[in-house]
Amino acid sequence: MSRDLGRALVLLRGVSKSYPEGDGERQVFRELEAEISPGEFVMLVGPSGSGKTTLLNLISGIDLADSGQVRVCGRELAQLSERERTLLRRERIGFVFQFFNLIPTLTVEENLCLPIELKGGLDRAARERVLELLERVGLAERADTFPDRLSGGEKQRVAVARAMAHDPDLILADEPTGNLDEQSADALVHWIEEMLRPARKTLVLVTHNRRLHSIADRVLCVHDHKLVPEARP
Repeated sequence: MSRDLGRALVLLRGVSKSYPEGDGERQVFRELEAEISPGEFVMLVGPSGSGKTTLLNLISGIDLADSGQVRVCGRELAQLSERERTLLRRERIGFVFQFFNLIPTLTVEENLCLPIELKGGLDRAARERVLELLERVGLAERADTFPDRLSGGEKQRVAVARAMAHDPDLILADEPTGNLDEQSADALVHWIEEMLRPARKTLVLVTHNRRLHSIADRVLCVHDHKLVPEARP
């Protein structure tokens, strides 16, 4: 897939990041370079502790690079205040987590409504969108159910629908199949493909699950503090 750097949805240039560890520092990234185009599906792979989740945090602005440029949706994150980065996440980024992160005191429908409320636009059209998303993941009849009554696969389908609810440009997913059995994981691959591709959403997904590679435009491996393309079968 050709990529125009001027139109990249995610652009990383010379990104370095380290954390204090003991009496020294642990280098996570050193002069990392990457760009991700609108509508592209990118899988991030690498050993545990290599920095995959850290990279998602840098892209989302939850954490900031020590040096280099991180530009997301046309905004240079280092130039934004903490509040501005929070608003960028609310408006332009959706999240899917390994442990679902559904709010247990809210129903399935209310969990999907929450990111729309935070964005400030929960009207009739938005509620109809929530019900449509639940229909698409096969959970319309569970709208009034609380998360503790759902299976792991159902919870993760709700999490994918929630990530889409406020119509973000970018979806960040951290090991979304990590707590699912094989059948549920295969189903989730299907839902991700069916929901995000037609809507032209950009996906950056951390995974150890080779099944998810089948829907990727690119697979990038965190290696030696950088991102390198992984050869495709």
